Amino acid sequence: MSDSLRKDPSDQVKEKITPDSQKSTLDQAKESVTGTADRVAGSVQPQDEKSTTQKLSDSTRSTADSSSENSKSVLQSAQDTISSTAQSVTDTLSGKSGQQK
Repeated sequence: MSDSLRKDPSDQVKEKITPDSQKSTLDQAKESVTGTADRVAGSVQPQDEKSTTQKLSDSTRSTADSSSENSKSVLQSAQDTISSTAQSVTDTLSGKSGQQK
């Protein structure tokens, strides 16, 4: 597999810096499909067949994806804590704090 089958890193940068509000729905869908295809291609292409540019691009994307996943995990944890706290407050105010009469 060669880099010619991969998404050009300059296209990736252009897509990232252009706000979604300035893109059509078709453009956003195309970016999603081509981005996914490039991730797959990058994961199956041997490292020794990648150009330096593609290696750097894949490494940067991997770090960004990992950071995004970590952020989602932290956000989900915060949401769970808030939800649990809100439920505890609701239960306490309604007299359901585990006391039986």
